[in-house]
Parts: sequence; structure tokens; C-alpha cells
Amino acid sequence: MFSASSPPITSLLYPKACKFGQSKPNSKRFFSARASLPVSDHNLKVEYTPWLIVGLGNPGTKYHGTRHNIGFEMIDQIARARDISMNTIQSKALVGIGSVGEVPILLVKPQAYMNFSGESVGPLAAYYQVPLRHILMIYDDMGLPNGVLKLQPRGGHSHHNGLKNVTEHLNGCRGFPRLSIGIGKPPGNMDMKAFLLQKFSPLERKQIDAGMEQGVEAVKTLVEDGFNDTISRFNLEQKYKFHTV
Repeated sequence: MFSASSPPITSLLYPKACKFGQSKPNSKRFFSARASLPVSDHNLKVEYTPWLIVGLGNPGTKYHGTRHNIGFEMIDQIARARDISMNTIQSKALVGIGSVGEVPILLVKPQAYMNFSGESVGPLAAYYQVPLRHILMIYDDMGLPNGVLKLQPRGGHSHHNGLKNVTEHLNGCRGFPRLSIGIGKPPGNMDMKAFLLQKFSPLERKQIDAGMEQGVEAVKTLVEDGFNDTISRFNLEQKYKFHTV
């Protein structure tokens, strides 16, 4: 079974070439799960690379259910779907340990507030030697209509302060996957910060809940198969999900 120990909460530096997940002699590994199916006549087994799945948000009941906390909600959805308990504190984050099929995953909800999310992601990624391509960030996106999702293998921070801080703590590397969840744009001249801390209307809530159910399946596909044709179809369907002919 997996075990968890608290990594030191220090500022970590990464190689400039963004080569994450490099093995070190006698280094402590968090995940050692292996597939149960043999891949050769010698009954050798495949070692699956773990995923660090991080939802961005703010801790505390006052932020629960707000637009800016949709990343936390998505993590909770995945945790329920995979029967994972979010019951461990590591590197200023609430974490849950589980798997998707035979692939081990670590679900993460940073607890140092949105603008300091990287203080959890950086140390966890380095300590557990999770490669950059397996660090999935989940966050709210005002550039997408409410309830529309998009999965990408890499990208910029799109002026999202939480994502920006994570990138800084990954040595400026941007080549990590991200699942953005649309929350729409502020109406009229509404202040952006007020909009982000606002809760969804009943219709918006229904769209968000439906989108997150679809997101759980998309994350499962990504973890098991990577960015394949199914993910491409998912993105296309999401793009036109509210279009009527």
C-alpha cells in the first residue's frame, strides 16, 4: 500500500531543461505500483508513471462553491468517483492517494491560497519525482463559456495567478497538462475579483455539475491513454456543446 511522509517545505530548484522525474540512486519513491498483467514470457511487469492531479482554489468555507474554487470541486468529484479519501496533509496541501486502473494518482488541493499554489505543487512534484508531463492542473477559466472544459498538454498561465505561481515553482516550465473549466466572463462592468468569488446561479450550477461529470471521464482517459483521439473528440464536443443548429 502507499505510504506518505511529509517532504520538507523548502524552495526547490529544477533543472533549466525541465527534465522532471529523473531517477536518483537510493531516492525515496512515493509510488511503486505495477501492472498485474505480464508483458513478456519472463512475466515482467510494467511500472506505471504516477500522476499528480492538482485542483486550484482557496481553502475555507467562505470560498466553497465559488467560481474561483472550481478546481477544488473537480478534485472532490474525482475523489468520489475513484473512492479516494482526501485525508493527508503534505507540503501545505490536502492530498488523497489512489489509482485509475493500475495507474497511481495523487490528488492535491493546495491549502496556501490560490496565489501560492506552487508552494505545494513544486515540492510534491520534485519529492515524488513526477515528470512534468504527468502534472495535471485543474483550474477556472474566464476565457471559456460556463461549464465548457478543455484539456491541453501545455500552455501559458492565461493571467491566472494560481497557474502563474505553479509555473514559477516549476522553474518556469509550462509543458504540463491542464484541464481548464469555463466559468464565463463578468457581466457588464462587474469587478473581476467579485465575479470570481461569486457563487453560480442555478442554471450555471447545472452546467458546471454536468461539465465536471464529463471531466471525470476525460481525466480517466488521459491518465490511462494520454492525449489521444478520444481527448481530441472531447475538446471538440466541449467547444460546441451549447451550440444549436
